[in-house]
Amino acid sequence: MVETRSQQAETRGCEVVIDGVSKTFGKNAVLKDINITIRPGEFFTLLGPSGCGKTTLLRAIAGFHPINGGRIRFNGDDVTTLPAWDRNIGFVFQNYALWPNKTVFDNVAYGLKLRKVPKTQVAGRVRAALAQVELHDVENRFPAEMSGGMQQRIALARALVIDPPLLLMDEPMSNLDARLRVALRHELRTLQKRLGLTAIYVTHDQEEALEMSDRIAVMQNGLVQQLADPETIYSRPVNRFVAEFVGSANFMEGAFDETGFLLSEGSRLQIAGRQHAGRGTLVVRPEQVVLKECGHGLFDAVVEDRRYMGKAWAQGLRLPNGPLLCVETRTALDVGARVGVDFENFTFLPAEA
Repeated sequence: MVETRSQQAETRGCEVVIDGVSKTFGKNAVLKDINITIRPGEFFTLLGPSGCGKTTLLRAIAGFHPINGGRIRFNGDDVTTLPAWDRNIGFVFQNYALWPNKTVFDNVAYGLKLRKVPKTQVAGRVRAALAQVELHDVENRFPAEMSGGMQQRIALARALVIDPPLLLMDEPMSNLDARLRVALRHELRTLQKRLGLTAIYVTHDQEEALEMSDRIAVMQNGLVQQLADPETIYSRPVNRFVAEFVGSANFMEGAFDETGFLLSEGSRLQIAGRQHAGRGTLVVRPEQVVLKECGHGLFDAVVEDRRYMGKAWAQGLRLPNGPLLCVETRTALDVGARVGVDFENFTFLPAEA
């Protein structure tokens, strides 16, 4: 096995450089000149809809898919042509890929046996890996006897037992119920930080990505649309796709001039002090909408509908000669009531030339 600098370094996490990586399947370009540097110890998420290229990129990093162009480096070492089994990575699959006819012990120990770790060390390392994911006294059980959450932990223990500096995860919680996903993603984030691993995580779940990640790459059609920390991705999306995919948003088409923003429907918003000009789209998150008394906001609106969402009421406000605006409030508004509307903040996306 080739020894890379990541195995020699004192720091646990591995820097991953994706340099101009491209991948095609037949005539279909799945990855198009991807350039990303993932920092040591970072929890980095590839986020996007099905078919955007995120899983293909993860598998290229793992060595499962040969790439057609570009280079991949771990801590400065070129691993582009290195076989997957020589890259010293942990990989957690979407379906966990556990052997049903092997015990939990044998499933977790598999990577150690491939690496010819002495038998005297295997049992201790397996128990230690299971303890890291809070599983105890399960070594002799079979995966089919375990819940979905426990199977996910077993798959994670199998990835961790080889002591990798880099952990790759392909939608590992997509098969779990919503409540269990929320609990496990907090545990996974805590474990990753405690161990100091670099983690690259693939998901289409925006909430999961925002909560767990240090940084997120939002992908579409084989391209990175935006790469930033979660707050920037959510609060300052660079284009409509990112704004629509990550969280709920209101979109208002129109143009800025010296007196404000003229909606395409004809209404004018007296938004002052903004350094914007020309045609484009206002992006306003529901929680950025501020309700006031009539006549004390940018405009008055009529409550057209309301829906109870548990944490808040989602209200639909109809602008005069304008679109329906979605607002989140803690209390319900009466349908038909008139309210003043202001914006605490917004993002302006200039129209493409």
